[in-house]
Amino acid sequence: MEIINKYETIFVVDASLEEEKITALVEKFKSLISDAGEIESVDEWGKRRLAYPIDDKNEGYYVLINFSAKSDFPQELERIYRITDGIMRDIVIKKEEKRKISK
Repeated sequence: MEIINKYETIFVVDASLEEEKITALVEKFKSLISDAGEIESVDEWGKRRLAYPIDDKNEGYYVLINFSAKSDFPQELERIYRITDGIMRDIVIKKEEKRKISK
């Protein structure tokens, strides 16, 4: 039996890259996630000011993706984020199922 969990990932692309490279990175990760699971939503926040400088850069291109996948995929996704040039920061969070409590 396979266990499918819901996840949320946010990654920040170096905003100083050319627009085509930013788009290519976003498409790469959307494709990677859809191959391993099912994308529920993609929200591109665009260029935003960073809370603190990263590698002397003050802006990043933010992307939020909600998806479902097997429990071993997030670790692989984080590994690929770390080895991809142009990704400044990333996080993958397992979303907890909300339970209704009757009173």
